[in-house]
Amino acid sequence: MKKFAVFSGFLGSGKTTTMMALTKYFTETRVKAAMISNDLGHGVNLADNRLAQLSGLNASEITDNCICYVNEQLAERLNAYYDDGCALVVSDIPGFGVGALEHVYHGLTEKFPGKFRLAPFTVLAEPRTVELLRSGTSGDLHYLYDTQLMEADLIVLNKCDLLSTAQKEADLAWLGAHYPLAKTVAISARSGEGLETLSQALTDGEASMRRPDIGYGGREFRFAMGKMSEFYLQYHAVVCCDDFDGNAYLMEIAEKVREDIRTSGNEIPHLKLLAWEPEGDFGKVDLIGTDRDIEVTRRFERRCRDVAVLLNGSGACPADKLEEIVTAAAQAVSEKYRLELMIFKSESMGMG
Repeated sequence: MKKFAVFSGFLGSGKTTTMMALTKYFTETRVKAAMISNDLGHGVNLADNRLAQLSGLNASEITDNCICYVNEQLAERLNAYYDDGCALVVSDIPGFGVGALEHVYHGLTEKFPGKFRLAPFTVLAEPRTVELLRSGTSGDLHYLYDTQLMEADLIVLNKCDLLSTAQKEADLAWLGAHYPLAKTVAISARSGEGLETLSQALTDGEASMRRPDIGYGGREFRFAMGKMSEFYLQYHAVVCCDDFDGNAYLMEIAEKVREDIRTSGNEIPHLKLLAWEPEGDFGKVDLIGTDRDIEVTRRFERRCRDVAVLLNGSGACPADKLEEIVTAAAQAVSEKYRLELMIFKSESMGMG
């Protein structure tokens, strides 16, 4: 049994956290597993892969392109993992990755017939996503949420630790009624709840290889994607004297970005803020929307003097505006903390 699963789902649904939790759980309780972080940004060791490796997981990345369009590179990576003894490999796709079912699953099947066993095409949703869909609110983000779920063989309701039993059951029932061709499971990647159920669904199930009509490339798709952008910033920060609180530093950057994005009339579905010391200690903060609490994913255990920082933001915002806001926030907070910055990378791109 050697299976490959794609994890789709909107920004902030917890794809990376789930892949990390599943890779660790599966390796410890079953057989060796691995994860691939997929990112549109250029370079190596971007935020998600860096986080996974800092956490000691069997992980790698494919960057510069969506795995939708690099089937040969993906196939080589999968074969390398299988040769290394992995029984399950999971990969995400960038947060706006509508159409991965066609381009990844059907692409691999057509180019490498019979070579890969594909697990159910998996789409993650979080309670807030389900809440917005159930409200019937229209808009670009609503269109993207719905379109991703239409492709699913398996819908994973993540962050169920935030829900009461009644709320969880209601969300699962709604998802099952509106996307009846998909199986639904509930998990909490943070607490580990439901990971065995998810593991079983991936190893026992098979991809349906459906081809739902999602309007890929059509007017509605192009209009929604035209509103989206991504930004990457990587720098090195050194305090001029004494030391500083790395957790508070990341939190203040996230708070300033949240306020400035809100003031600009735009939205930022996900901003990842990851920083680490040469000795290996690291912290991570996540901003998931301007109207939500900032999430502390991992805290530094000690005060910092010398850190590398990766900021990766995806916004419903023009690319140049997103770059301006995130860069200005990082510089302003760094100045407050008396940090000297050396910027290695700054990259922005519109998704349209």
